Amino acid sequence: MAGEAGSGALRELILVVAVALAGLLLAMVAAFAPWHATSAGNAPAGLVELRGPGDQGPGSAVAHVG
Repeated sequence: MAGEAGSGALRELILVVAVALAGLLLAMVAAFAPWHATSAGNAPAGLVELRGPGDQGPGSAVAHVG
């Protein structure tokens, strides 16, 4: 009886690890795959710069009062 319980637990553990690895693989594909199609083919993945509506660029200095 104890041998049967260990076999089922091992199978369940292997299933959980396999599903976790499949999810990790899908997340990596989604993170690193090019998203936008251009006339030259797929665009390479790259960083996106986030700016607010009042930002002048990376070198601008803003005085904070308060």
